[in-house]
Amino acid sequence: MSAVLSATDAKRSRVRLFIVTMLFLVTTVNYADRATLSIAGPALSKELHLDPVAMGWIFSAFGWSYVVAQVPGGWLLDRYGSRLVYAFSIIVWSLFTMMQGWVGFLGAGAAIVVLFALRLLVGVAEAPSFPANARIVAAWFPGNERGTASAFFNSGQYFATVIFAPLMAWIAHDFGWRYVFFAMGGLGIVMGLVWIKTVYGPKEHPSINEAEFDYIRDGGALVDLDAPRDGLKNNQTASGPQWDHIRQLLSNRMMLGVYLGQYCINTLTYFFLTWFPVYLVKERGLSILQAGFVATLPALCGFIGGVLGGIISDAILRGTGSLTMARKIPIVGGMLLSMSIIGCNYVDGQALVVGFMALAFFGKGIGALGWAVVSDTSPKEAGGVSGGLFNAFGNLSSITTPIVIGYIVAWTGSFNGALVFVGINALVAAFAYLVVVGKIERVVLKRSS
Repeated sequence: MSAVLSATDAKRSRVRLFIVTMLFLVTTVNYADRATLSIAGPALSKELHLDPVAMGWIFSAFGWSYVVAQVPGGWLLDRYGSRLVYAFSIIVWSLFTMMQGWVGFLGAGAAIVVLFALRLLVGVAEAPSFPANARIVAAWFPGNERGTASAFFNSGQYFATVIFAPLMAWIAHDFGWRYVFFAMGGLGIVMGLVWIKTVYGPKEHPSINEAEFDYIRDGGALVDLDAPRDGLKNNQTASGPQWDHIRQLLSNRMMLGVYLGQYCINTLTYFFLTWFPVYLVKERGLSILQAGFVATLPALCGFIGGVLGGIISDAILRGTGSLTMARKIPIVGGMLLSMSIIGCNYVDGQALVVGFMALAFFGKGIGALGWAVVSDTSPKEAGGVSGGLFNAFGNLSSITTPIVIGYIVAWTGSFNGALVFVGINALVAAFAYLVVVGKIERVVLKRSS
């Protein structure tokens, strides 16, 4: 029997591994583009004379439009498929990223308005990205590999800092903050062109063989998710998902618990993407170049934790057969570990601060399995909208986190309260999965009358 299985494995192509690698690379560029403002922030705020409250609002601009555009972005994915919508999204957000470098040539008042507007546009353009990731994983991966695949692409958010924070800090230090936006925008455009040439659905990909297709289909992959369809034979597909689907998802207790948990988990993410470099410069006395390099250690730990969380989750699933245990154990444990960020308030040495941050983001990485849960739970007729709702609720924290921390720093003159705020959110995320979510299973939508 084992010999037969080994022969089957040997014949099976591995196209799905290339697909998840592309998701990882695009996610890395995605988060690097989001972080451009935090790296350029100290020099930019000095040149434009921005106080912490003003910076908090500019940091939040991305989040306002990103959240509002989630459900429309998910609808576009369900209507037109992931491949083309995602390619368009990558290229457009990269153009808007590049344009942010030009605000330095405007007067201070006009620069602030244009920068805020461009961050809004980046948010709109990026809206379909993570719902598309979840749809593609659901289409390409069987259930017993979905946690690892989702954790791997999601870990791109940490890898972005490992690779690009030092690079962007060097560019800002040696060439000026404007060139951070020029360089990252140009890279994103290249990535969008590579995407459209290489990524297809399981039924259309030229390199997949029958053995791999049968393996992922029989393991629960939704291989028809992005396949071309005849809209005349299926009115649902022709018109996209229905508004009643949104109502049913919003009335589902499990999904509401998942939404709350993701909001709190993303509070840690957006502290890291917005205020963390500023914290290192203003509170800990580092230069922007030093901050760029110091930020890589917590990010690397987040990356390792992210990949490890997926591996642990899928191992638990194979060992117990319980999807609920497989997802909840890493999420709850990781969030409790993330509360160690509060320890930074009680140490003075830079090494200890970085150590606590690294521990916190390692825990956050382990617990960042929300997109695996989306792939596990989304109804197949509304996968994009389900991912859009999840990302909309989760990224409300991209609005609240920069603003709340900006006010805390302005009122107290310190980041101590900000770190407590972040730690409390980690605790609430653990509570949401322990108490609110209940059993994790795929949502079955009722037909509208």
